[in-house]
Amino acid sequence: MMILRSTAASPFARKVRIAVGVLDLADKIDVRETDLNDPADSIRAQNPLGKIPALILDDGTAYYDSRVILEYLDHLAGTGRIIPREPKARFEAQRLQALCDGILDASLLIVYENRYRPADKHVQSWLDRQADKVTRGMAVLEAAPPQLTAVPDVGQITLACLLGYRDLRFGGTWRKDYPLLLAWHDKFAAQVPAFAATKIEP
Repeated sequence: MMILRSTAASPFARKVRIAVGVLDLADKIDVRETDLNDPADSIRAQNPLGKIPALILDDGTAYYDSRVILEYLDHLAGTGRIIPREPKARFEAQRLQALCDGILDASLLIVYENRYRPADKHVQSWLDRQADKVTRGMAVLEAAPPQLTAVPDVGQITLACLLGYRDLRFGGTWRKDYPLLLAWHDKFAAQVPAFAATKIEP
């Protein structure tokens, strides 16, 4: 059985866990919690970057990051399920994934600045730069939320995880400013049981 190194709060690991549910692969993958702060945790041997998610195959091969893992899972499930085969749809899904991943990266940098650096050492210009990335990205998404397909693609899965992470770490403040994304979020949540199954409370 494959092993997914994960943490419940990681939006990137959540992407993989939702894809596992969407693709009906849960019986092939053992999800194991990871302590990134523990130098003895085996994640550093499995992924030299010491990051999650990492998918460990039966032969010991490790795949990382989330985009590579999602592509592998799509291949395992028969190809074309969450990564469209048709070029235009494929690149649109990948572009959406890249945008949402970038907003997540900026969001995580804000969280880490506040978590790991004392308040008197915060670099406000750095925080403002990351917040601007989030604002610009969210505005683009609000202007044209993606159509939700019967089987959500990698872009849609990543968008759902982005909105979930903004709920988890930023108090859901996005909800009042982005009504179209809120409607999209609620539709995704109703359609994809794995979204609720992977949710944790703040």
